[in-house]
Amino acid sequence: MTANLPASNSSPPPWAAVDPLGEALHGLHMSGIFYTRSEFAAPWGLALPALPQMLMFHVVTAGEGWLEFDGHEPTRLLPGDFILVPHGQGHRLVDTPGGDCAGLFDLPREALSARYEVLRHGGDGATTQMICGAVRFDHPAAQRLVALLPRLIRIEAAHSPHRDWMTETLRFMADEVRALRPGGETVVTRLADILVIQAIRAWIERDPAAQGGWLGALRDKQIGRAVTLLHREPGRAWTLAALAREAAMSRSAFAARFTALVGMPAMQYLTQWRMQHALTRLRERGVSVAALAEELGYQSEAAFSRTFKRIIGIAPGAARRQNNAETPAAS
Repeated sequence: MTANLPASNSSPPPWAAVDPLGEALHGLHMSGIFYTRSEFAAPWGLALPALPQMLMFHVVTAGEGWLEFDGHEPTRLLPGDFILVPHGQGHRLVDTPGGDCAGLFDLPREALSARYEVLRHGGDGATTQMICGAVRFDHPAAQRLVALLPRLIRIEAAHSPHRDWMTETLRFMADEVRALRPGGETVVTRLADILVIQAIRAWIERDPAAQGGWLGALRDKQIGRAVTLLHREPGRAWTLAALAREAAMSRSAFAARFTALVGMPAMQYLTQWRMQHALTRLRERGVSVAALAEELGYQSEAAFSRTFKRIIGIAPGAARRQNNAETPAAS
């Protein structure tokens, strides 16, 4: 049972009404876990552990190397390349395919701040410099999008349609890394976040896998509008008829089209969205389960908790404790 609630205080961008996919990308705010300036000299090899629910990235600012996955052909890394590992899968960075590797957390690192460090590793041969990092998207729309991404996204600055922009951004980032000017950490981390978003945008534009499913639904003029409204106002007392009116469709046509594009009925999607939204909000300090139940339109905390446990698999209190315990450390 739900009740009408006012819309969220966060205003969507002015273009969102005609660009649901753009609004979804607009909301991809990241939490940076750590960033590392890596300085390698051949022979070198670095093994990065799996970081579940994280997106890991590497920007090659000088030199070259290789990225290796188990069961995947080695990927050559050249200056200007941006590599995104969307699912936090463990992998290796090496100067030569098949080379020996040291574990990331087994090597000494110079901490410049709580989230930014310098790693130096290798011998006395040719040098390679990278900026590496791990970030997390907390918003449920972002988590749904990340689940659709491939194991690896590589953006080659030399062949990108946004080559000039990418090249200048990478050059600016490399300059900041070398100079270590005051505020350089902030500049580098912000640029890295922008590059992560750009890599996801590039995949959406070029990969056929991004044309269907949830992303395809956002591109659909009518279903995209309905999905966007559910995202903006999860606590509103939505009905199938109300959503169909917003999409300017008959109830039956809307229901069939929504299910065909999104992969589940509209009201099931709404319930899942509410619970994913709740899971995100539980990471915030001072948010009570009772207040969250009211925010999402539930008339009792007990009804909300039952739905949360059915969808998420654990009670809201347990989810809050788990979220607090899962924040990874950089050392």
